[in-house]
Amino acid sequence: MSGPTPRQRLRYWFDNTMSRGTPALIGWLAVVSLALVVSLSALISVFDTKPTSFGHALSEIWKSTVNTFKLGDAAEGSLPYRFLVIALALAGLFFASTLISLLTSGVNKKIAELRKGRSAVLEKGHTVLIGWSEQIYPIISELVEANSSERSGRVAVLADRDRVEMEEDIRKFVGDTRNTRVVCRSGNPIDPGDLDIVSPQTARSIIVLTPPGDAPDAYVTKTLLAITNSPTRRKEPYHIVATVQDARNRAAVQLAGGAETVLVDADDIAARLVVQTSRQSGLSVVYQDLLDFAGDEIYMSTEPSLVGKTFGEALHAYPTSSVIGLRRADGTTQLNPPIGSVIDEGDQIIAISEDNDTVVTGAWDGVLSDEGIIPVRRRDPRPSRTLILGWNRRAANIVRQFDEYVTPNSSLDIVADCPDAKIELDEIKPGLEHLTLSFRLGDTDDRAALDALDVGSYDHMIVLCYDATDVQYADSRALITLLHLRQMQQETGQRYSIVSEMSDDRNRKLAQVTQADDFIVSGQLLSLLMTQLSENRHLAAVFADLFKPEGSEIYLKPAEDYVTPGVQMDFHSVVESAGRGGDVAIGYRVAAHAQEPPTYGVVLNPDKTQPVTFGEGDRVIVLSED
Repeated sequence: MSGPTPRQRLRYWFDNTMSRGTPALIGWLAVVSLALVVSLSALISVFDTKPTSFGHALSEIWKSTVNTFKLGDAAEGSLPYRFLVIALALAGLFFASTLISLLTSGVNKKIAELRKGRSAVLEKGHTVLIGWSEQIYPIISELVEANSSERSGRVAVLADRDRVEMEEDIRKFVGDTRNTRVVCRSGNPIDPGDLDIVSPQTARSIIVLTPPGDAPDAYVTKTLLAITNSPTRRKEPYHIVATVQDARNRAAVQLAGGAETVLVDADDIAARLVVQTSRQSGLSVVYQDLLDFAGDEIYMSTEPSLVGKTFGEALHAYPTSSVIGLRRADGTTQLNPPIGSVIDEGDQIIAISEDNDTVVTGAWDGVLSDEGIIPVRRRDPRPSRTLILGWNRRAANIVRQFDEYVTPNSSLDIVADCPDAKIELDEIKPGLEHLTLSFRLGDTDDRAALDALDVGSYDHMIVLCYDATDVQYADSRALITLLHLRQMQQETGQRYSIVSEMSDDRNRKLAQVTQADDFIVSGQLLSLLMTQLSENRHLAAVFADLFKPEGSEIYLKPAEDYVTPGVQMDFHSVVESAGRGGDVAIGYRVAAHAQEPPTYGVVLNPDKTQPVTFGEGDRVIVLSED
């Protein structure tokens, strides 16, 4: 077989140069333009009727080249001369138009590339959000709030979406990002090359969002592998936060992320929140306050002046912060340790405070209200009756969690229009120790079906959102059920606590008209939790302790269990009374304001020096083991 011809080689060489883009096109245009202008100018000099020397001919060629884009003086001279002058002008016009077209095409291409968001992010100490879901809006909002006390903040988003669309959605649902700059880039999150665009190597933290649709855990797993095994990864460990939807996939996802990843079990946390909140009204407001950056959050601080002192003394050392535990020098976390526990060198104080710079000690006169402090009263737990209306993928886990919290001989009845629910319940029944379980097939949206349940005989009621592709439809069903329950309460005068699960936080305002005790928006709370963990990975151990039934959890207990009602005192006295009983007081709830949003009477981390008087129905918010 014969080799390529010279013409083929020339064509191949020309194609290679043309493939270099707009600069190559402009270069070729310049070469061809110069060749045509010079050759045509030379021909004009040849056909010029005026006698010219060689030097004069070169001068004319130069003039013609300079004045290419003008018609020149074509009124005189021979016909070929005038024809060539016009041809030269037209050639100049053609090449000028082509040059403008190429430049326009290059600029448009560059604009299109910028629109796609493919340029590298040149930031340091920023937060990287990988993927796209409804979680992104509350996360960015919380990061903006967290950066409010900083000089500036940076957030880089990488998702397989159009950059302009992402920026428009963020402006629409987040609004003003104040001193936080949000940079969006388009790319495939499971491609290490695309990940480099948002510079994870220089990031302070990385949050991997769980996408909607099927197999979200598989997506998270591949994204974590792309981050941790990238050829360009940094030597230092990353700080990654991610969620797993199905607990069965937890081991695989954690293996992909390694020790660098703080993994949140989304459905398990949501189930625990529903169970804890259903048993005590107002707890969801407390968790909302702890998890968002708008109010008080949990911080860790080293205080050398407390070394050698006890935990009981530390409780009174911070006038505007509520101490809840210790993070020991070896990394272990103790919430509500014995008040005699000694604070050692290297230990950190775990406290609830408005900001990290407000965790400061202050003087205290040591004066307590002798009249107000009483021995802590412990109430014997009693069996409870709970009704769950609705069913979703978390419901079976909710039942298991209930069994760990309630006392023996408690009952849990479930009504849902989901036949598969009975199959799941039959599977978990043998493992239950404290609960008597029953299931009834029924339409939870139907008033007649609810009337047949004798809802007034229950202590607690939970309204779950059904699993549905359309979250608005799921929330609408829950809202209808809540409206029925509210009307039934008004008609009978019976009182029972109602907790409702919502899918979209925007629907919570609509649901507030039902006057339910608490609303759990699991997606919203999980987004807040992920943001907290992205700011401080050590908080994972703190929240793990708060959400599990073992150890100390947050309770809203009757104020008369700690202090004398009607006696004015400062919160130091409340803290002292709770501490003597082995609890940590972190706030209170005023019954008179329990139905008033947005705080619903909850006062978290009050100033300990301010006077307070408790009345009937008021609650003290404590960290307690029971």
